[in-house]
Amino acid sequence: MAYPSNISMSEAIKRYHLPPNHRVHWSKALKDDVVRAVRDDAISFAEARSRYLLSRSEFEQWEREYIAAGGDAARMQDA
Repeated sequence: MAYPSNISMSEAIKRYHLPPNHRVHWSKALKDDVVRAVRDDAISFAEARSRYLLSRSEFEQWEREYIAAGGDAARMQDA
């Protein structure tokens, strides 16, 4: 478990607006939410891959798109 022990998976799903499983239409916003949750250690990379049936290359593509769109920079401005 990569996220703090005081945060349950259900809490991470609520906090990061994650889908409960892989059976969703993967919009850009949902992909970004998953990437953000992994980068913030709210869920582990292994948990995301397992829960959402992602290959490593698929997640890495989502992450590249998140970064290219200024994902981390936008978050820093909100802080």
